[in-house]
Amino acid sequence: MLENSKTSIRIKPHSGDVEKAVRGLGWEWCVEDGCANYVPDEAVVIREEEAEELLDAASALYDMMVRSVPDELPDAFLKVLGIPENLWQLVRLSWNDDRQWHLYGRFDLVQTPDGPKLLEFNADTATSIPETAVVQWASLAAAGKDDALQYSGLYEALVEQLRRWRERNEDLPPALLVTYLGASAEDQANCAVITQAAIEAGFEAHLCPIEEMNISTEGEEKGLWAQVDSEQWRQFPFLFKLLPWEQIAWEEPELLASLTQLSRSRTVTIANPAYTLLFQSKGMLTWLWKAYPYHPLLLETDLEPLTGKYIKKPYFGREGQSVEVVDRGRVTKVQGEYDQQPQVYQRWCDLPEDAKGNQYQAGVFWAGEGCAIGFRREKGIITNLSQFVPHLVEG
Repeated sequence: MLENSKTSIRIKPHSGDVEKAVRGLGWEWCVEDGCANYVPDEAVVIREEEAEELLDAASALYDMMVRSVPDELPDAFLKVLGIPENLWQLVRLSWNDDRQWHLYGRFDLVQTPDGPKLLEFNADTATSIPETAVVQWASLAAAGKDDALQYSGLYEALVEQLRRWRERNEDLPPALLVTYLGASAEDQANCAVITQAAIEAGFEAHLCPIEEMNISTEGEEKGLWAQVDSEQWRQFPFLFKLLPWEQIAWEEPELLASLTQLSRSRTVTIANPAYTLLFQSKGMLTWLWKAYPYHPLLLETDLEPLTGKYIKKPYFGREGQSVEVVDRGRVTKVQGEYDQQPQVYQRWCDLPEDAKGNQYQAGVFWAGEGCAIGFRREKGIITNLSQFVPHLVEG
């Protein structure tokens, strides 16, 4: 893959009152935090075969990751991936129990003349759910393009995944607690989609900040509890948490110990399960490259610096923070809070550009299979503040 080999992105006008369209669907919470405000009056145009190629890439990459994981999850493997040791027990427990169900994740892919390449996999707490599942779909109506084709089937896939999770745990009452950090309106909006999908999948679902969850490991009160109205508390055997596993391990070890104990006793089942941290770790990128060297979906990645142009990434970095682009001695760094983490070194790959110099990254959601596409764009490194751009599929 040549470093200066770029794919061109085609853009079409795509104007309309997206917020009004979303509210008209009854999904007001989807725009309450302003997530529609960074959706531009343009759409990415891709061919149907390109869209299928992106979805197929997500499905293939997930299968490659699963096949590459050693069955017994040896200590040496967990160390290579940087998994905190206090999580090892729960990671192994969840990996070896088919009832522990990975609901969804988002592959960040770059389109190249040689096909899509993997940048990373947000396997544990991927966001951009409202934008991908609802907002870009509503943008079709707002732009008067109701008959246009778009690959935005994330919501339907989430309903099916949640239904399968419930069915695999029929011994537990179907009551699901959906939690997020209370200070994050973005996380609340993402969890609201999960909650709505869960209700459709047959759960009795309750949404609340994780700070309002009570946990007990002993006696008659053993389990997870939340207050569902002014005078009623309820126990929840199913938990969805939009709080990263590594953050729980590092910052809330007592909570992790309690969740491990409740999981071992089948009092609680958690999504996304702890084993998704194996896929979330950037260390998996190096493991994949060794398992599938020169695979067309992969970029060379190592634990040591590469020659030429490459990008240095922290194992559990998020939102584009603490990455460095190294180009024959010249370094461009994005400031962030993950500088002290172990790092991987990935071969640089140019993102596609439009005629105005905007660069585009494809976010492809996996929920049992590749199911939805969304684009983020920026003039530089893609971060959580980059614009979300709807897409249209033609031809």
